[in-house]
Amino acid sequence: MSLTLPQFNNLSQAEATSRLLTCCTSTSWAHEMANARPFADMDTLLARSDKAWQQAQTTEANLLEAFDGHPQIGNVDSLKEKYRNTQDSAAHEQSGANDAEDEVIAALAQGNQDYLDKFGFIFIVFATGKSAQQMLDLLLARLPNDRDTELANAATEQNKITRLRLQKLLGAA
Repeated sequence: MSLTLPQFNNLSQAEATSRLLTCCTSTSWAHEMANARPFADMDTLLARSDKAWQQAQTTEANLLEAFDGHPQIGNVDSLKEKYRNTQDSAAHEQSGANDAEDEVIAALAQGNQDYLDKFGFIFIVFATGKSAQQMLDLLLARLPNDRDTELANAATEQNKITRLRLQKLLGAA
């Protein structure tokens, strides 16, 4: 259920934190955001979110906590479910992949596992508007990177996802 910004500003600290954790599972980010209320407008909230995320990134543990909030894609069946059942609404984050071919789905499943095995966390990408093939291309392009580079890449993508989820939470997307 989306909230208006005034409703969000008036939530209890615990309820605001709980709602924020649906946008990003970094507890340090969520607490920082809940403590920063009230927000005058959406632009102010998003700017504060960016700043709070910059602070949260200072430790790898905060990054991994945020990444752990994403479902792991581990097999072909879950990928088919994820990418093919999004035809009804562009509001779904992976809506661009609903026409994926089986071989692309299989390659995504393998690539996700290879990524997890190499880096110790799942592949994080802002998927809105991207097809399965585009996401596979991004995954394969990032797979040769070192871990520090991928932590930075995933953190950037996480922030994009968080911003979209905040907008959805507050009825602005």
